[in-house]
Amino acid sequence: MPTTRPRHQITETDDIGEAIDAGLREWPELSRSDVMRELILKGAESLKLSAAERALAVELALKELASLDIRYPKDYLEDLRTDWDRYA
Repeated sequence: MPTTRPRHQITETDDIGEAIDAGLREWPELSRSDVMRELILKGAESLKLSAAERALAVELALKELASLDIRYPKDYLEDLRTDWDRYA
């Protein structure tokens, strides 16, 4: 198809092929070329997050982890460490 826009060529290496295959599982109705386009657009979209937005996302994830009610049994660490001398 004629165009005045730049065209790009990419070799389908093993890792690129795996990415395309993953894209095909997500968008089975698309061709491999269309999946490459979607992957490029989704990748660019993810890069648009500013450093502040990424930091906020990490902070929110850490707060969520901190709010989990995880309780270990009494003497958990001592029991865990009993085998450490074996590997020293």
